[in-house]
Amino acid sequence: MKEAVVLYPLPGIGHLVPMLELAKLFLLHDFSVTVVLMDTPIDHPSIDSVIARVSSAYPSISFHRLPPVSSVPDPEAVFTVRLLDVVRLNNPQFLHFVAAHSQTYDVRAVVLDFFCTDADVTAELRLPSYLFWTSGAADLAIFLYFPTLHFATHLSFKDLDDAPLHIPGLPPVPASHMPPDGLDRNRESYKRLLLIAERGPNADGLLINTFESMEVQAVRALQEGAFIPGRRMPPVYCIGPLVADWSGDDRGVKEEKAECVAWLDAQPRGSVVFLCFGSMGTFRAEQLMEIAAGLERSGQRFLWVVRAPEAESVEHQVSEPLTESDLETLLPEGFLERTRQRGLVVKSWAPQVEVLNHRAVGGFVTHCGWNSVMEAIMAGVAMVAWPLYAEQKLNKVFLVDQMRMAVAMEGYDKEMVAAEEVEAKIRWLIESEAGQELRARAVAMKETAVEARREGGSSQRAWVEVVKSLKASSWN
Repeated sequence: MKEAVVLYPLPGIGHLVPMLELAKLFLLHDFSVTVVLMDTPIDHPSIDSVIARVSSAYPSISFHRLPPVSSVPDPEAVFTVRLLDVVRLNNPQFLHFVAAHSQTYDVRAVVLDFFCTDADVTAELRLPSYLFWTSGAADLAIFLYFPTLHFATHLSFKDLDDAPLHIPGLPPVPASHMPPDGLDRNRESYKRLLLIAERGPNADGLLINTFESMEVQAVRALQEGAFIPGRRMPPVYCIGPLVADWSGDDRGVKEEKAECVAWLDAQPRGSVVFLCFGSMGTFRAEQLMEIAAGLERSGQRFLWVVRAPEAESVEHQVSEPLTESDLETLLPEGFLERTRQRGLVVKSWAPQVEVLNHRAVGGFVTHCGWNSVMEAIMAGVAMVAWPLYAEQKLNKVFLVDQMRMAVAMEGYDKEMVAAEEVEAKIRWLIESEAGQELRARAVAMKETAVEARREGGSSQRAWVEVVKSLKASSWN
């Protein structure tokens, strides 16, 4: 029977995309690869298009959609609880599929998104299970250390305000920068995350979308088990950066050039600041006005992806597409006309990887989602950190204070980032000597990242170890 792996991503675009890059790596070593997609009422419009693109470019990657579940998550629960309930409700169908798949293929392992630890196949089917952490090593370190921090105090992190949390191998982290779902120990989302953190070390291996030289201290502390005192630490494999290129697939099929890329072609090298905040990064209308005012005052060239303003009381909203008239309403009167010689506002979406790799782009204002961070690293583009949700405030701490790969947009953790701050940071990045130094470090880090993925590089060696382990497996 053909050697096979089964991949089980969380149903979110930021988790699916790196899992599909992982699938491509398995193909290089002649594994049969099946990506299992759970049934979910939590829809993201980009997921189907991503799957269609990968299916077309890589027909060897199989996709299997689990049948509908008999019940739905509590609509009144917070987003994270609903999402984890989706995983729980799909477990029986997932286990049934893997068991049936194992009758036809020599399944060597199941790779679960870290937040799918509830779908444990090791105990049920006696198959090795690897967990894939789609963020960085430092984030994983904090998550594994979460139970230790929990039992060290009776207070919630929200009650500690900005008091520093001291974590092995990492810079001090303000308690307020823990992910929102982990701030209040009385919330159900906190309890769910705590349980996942406790289960994580039970895996047969941990795969991380990072590379060792970028996060030396965090990786070393992980390998030494510093974050789970008294427990076995599974092998840690840094196999990144795993970055998708949506400018066309790597089978040579090129798409029509996007309007914003054609606009970039006419701009001087390294002169444009790109502002983009992820698929769910939305702002209030007042904040959009401040950003626009800051960009206009800066005098710098910019490419800005604008999404519909966030709705009141809506968590993790995927915004509706904007129209040209929407932009006229959302932005200061006359802004588009006054800045049209040096700026371009794009409605809702831009081909981010292609944009970041364009010669005209000299900086990136980002929400610090890990996929965006890896894309910027691989493009050699300096970052201005403006974290919004999830683990992004932690990423900001590591990028700014430890890796020195970004500068913070001050006020990101307050009610509003002022136009003056937007102006100052854009000018600093493009005009100042310190900004030039940051941009030079970004270029150097790109070379380090590329080296990690080359033959004999740290990430390539780690991946070879994963493959050797799976091929030597005799669990079946």
